Amino acid sequence: MESVRKGLRSGDLEKDNYGRLTCVDCDEELSTQNDPDEVGKVRVCPECDGEWQEI
Repeated sequence: MESVRKGLRSGDLEKDNYGRLTCVDCDEELSTQNDPDEVGKVRVCPECDGEWQEI
């Protein structure tokens, strides 16, 4: 799992003017999985199940 920043730099993710992240492959908005025991959040594409960690 790579970070959101790496995903943005590599072109796997796009961010719009409102800060919403979308998967480039599926053109779907990412959802958030928040584990209370972990630091940060995991952003997940509902279509392709790609995961990116946001700290």
